[in-house]
Amino acid sequence: MNKNNSNIGLQKTLPVFMSFIVMGFVDIVGVATGFIKKDFGLTDSLAQLIPSMALFWFFVLSVPSGILQDKFGKKRMLNIGMLLTGFGMVIPFIHYSFPMMLAAFIVLGIGNTIVQVSANPLLHDVAPREKYSSYMSLSQFVKAIISLLGPIITTLMASVFGNWKLVFAVYAITSMIAVLWLYLTQIEESKSDHDPATFKSCFSLLKNKFILVLVLGIFMLVGSDVGMNSNIANFLQNQFGLSLERASLGISLYFTALMIGRFSGAVILNWISSRLFLLITAIVALLSLIGMLVIHNVVVVQIAIFMVGLGSANLFPLIFSIAIEKIPDRSNEVSGLMIMAVSGGAFIPPIMGMVSTNFGVIPSFFVLVVCMVYMVSAGIYSLKK
Repeated sequence: MNKNNSNIGLQKTLPVFMSFIVMGFVDIVGVATGFIKKDFGLTDSLAQLIPSMALFWFFVLSVPSGILQDKFGKKRMLNIGMLLTGFGMVIPFIHYSFPMMLAAFIVLGIGNTIVQVSANPLLHDVAPREKYSSYMSLSQFVKAIISLLGPIITTLMASVFGNWKLVFAVYAITSMIAVLWLYLTQIEESKSDHDPATFKSCFSLLKNKFILVLVLGIFMLVGSDVGMNSNIANFLQNQFGLSLERASLGISLYFTALMIGRFSGAVILNWISSRLFLLITAIVALLSLIGMLVIHNVVVVQIAIFMVGLGSANLFPLIFSIAIEKIPDRSNEVSGLMIMAVSGGAFIPPIMGMVSTNFGVIPSFFVLVVCMVYMVSAGIYSLKK
């Protein structure tokens, strides 16, 4: 009986976990920024438009997506998001130009916004309640694997086939497989006892100071994450004179740490409270980021980059799960707000780009230090409450 229940559980959780593979496709924006910048001779400020085009939609569409999924269902919205993600991956093969690449990342951003709004609460429906924080870290581990493989696949396509854009073909095919698998899987979704979600009901949650602090935490965290992802290669090139290909592997180092950290977090969270773990890992990320900026040895800096990833690894799933557990019957609305805050990835990198253009690469990374100081403060607040 237990074995059958376990099999049924896997049949429902595995296709949801695959949606986190598709969710990870948005992180290709980091390594793609370097190649697009090189192909079209872009300035630092103009190049940072690329991650902004992908992540701006989290700000605009997250709350509407949460409202729509309250009406049409999480599974249906998740499949729509994955379809759009796959279509965005096809656009670079229609015509390769800077405007078309911006269009590709716009569609990718819209699709990924819907995926992130829908996947997390749908996972809540198929995961054992007491294991939700652990499952969230595990799902982000799956996403981190894809984030790690993205730069590797891109570099492989560039060196073997002479066309780095072939990574988009791999992503498009995978998206279609994920859509089909989830479509064929029957999932009983939880229903809220509250009235259907509205803009007012979503934004009224921000009156809750605890939720507001966590929403801003997601904004700062994702801004920092995308800022690291899209600027590591530029940092290593500028500081140590590495080639673009070698410097881009620094992104893989960062995502390796995210992958290891999230897998470890899924295990550790069985024995430690999510709020204490949030504070500890935020402190690790902050100290490592500072070390990365003040040390001038390439090997030690690479270790510091790894430690920033290790410290940052579980911050997103921790904040998300803490918020959902605070108001579980408003999960769609909370999810909409949280994913809206992912738009931090659209606002922080352009600020870094402007600082880098006017003052240099190193000063631009102090923008990320400010983000991490907030994360430590949010961890302290969460623990006290």
